[in-house]
Amino acid sequence: MRLLLLPFVLFFVATFVVPIVYSVWTSLFSVTSGGGLGLSKSETVFVGLENFVRVAQSDAFWTGMGRVLVYGLVQVPLMTLFALALALVLDALMSRVKKVFQLVYFLPYAVPGVVAALVWAYLYVPQLSPVVQLLERFGASPDVFLQQNTLLLSIANIATWSWTGYNMIIILAALQAIPRDQFEAARLDGAGEWRIAWSIKIPSVAGAIGLAVLMSIIGTVQLFNEPTILRTISNNIDSQYTPMMMGYNAVSSDPGFSSAIALSMALITGVLVFAYYRLSTRLSR
Repeated sequence: MRLLLLPFVLFFVATFVVPIVYSVWTSLFSVTSGGGLGLSKSETVFVGLENFVRVAQSDAFWTGMGRVLVYGLVQVPLMTLFALALALVLDALMSRVKKVFQLVYFLPYAVPGVVAALVWAYLYVPQLSPVVQLLERFGASPDVFLQQNTLLLSIANIATWSWTGYNMIIILAALQAIPRDQFEAARLDGAGEWRIAWSIKIPSVAGAIGLAVLMSIIGTVQLFNEPTILRTISNNIDSQYTPMMMGYNAVSSDPGFSSAIALSMALITGVLVFAYYRLSTRLSR
């Protein structure tokens, strides 16, 4: 039995444990520049926890982290509500129609994140977008989707379009696992479809909804594709717009600092997930 587990253990160690250990090791070192003119050879020196101190004292890191948390507070509840509403509607439809709509709503998730961001970037560019040109006739600014105060909503729109179908599938699978005789008994007692959805279906899929929210929280902290693509068409996004972008752009020039950013993000994600778990557990009692 233990021998059968060996491939999984080796794969887990190679793809999960080794990268974490390597990242922790890298974060303890820093690369010194090669002199004022860059003529001398650069060196890697042990600096202990100095890179983590730099992260803790970085205004750019905390500004970016605050930005993604604000983004998550808006995007995650909206996307979860859309996914729940779609799952409830599909659960009530006839089976043949249901499969067609399942495929239609799930298709955006099958589109790679970068491609989805490129498609939406086309719709946000003032010179190309028919949507922007239509809104301009009603007095909207040409850069209505790329302004400082609307940019996060534009990014949230792309993420919601991409991930609502995926979360809908999770909730729909939980809905279809509910014994149907509960619905028949409720109808015999005079309950309508809204009452059945509110009193039976939604409480029964609370675990699936919680899983969707949990995965969305993790994805929120790792926000990267959408702002990176939109950076090519908006001057309001810089290389440190999110912590993930900040860490990515420091990989080649300052790998120790980049690793410290990644580990700090993992720590903050863990704290957020733990806080959500404790809150959801308390509310379910």
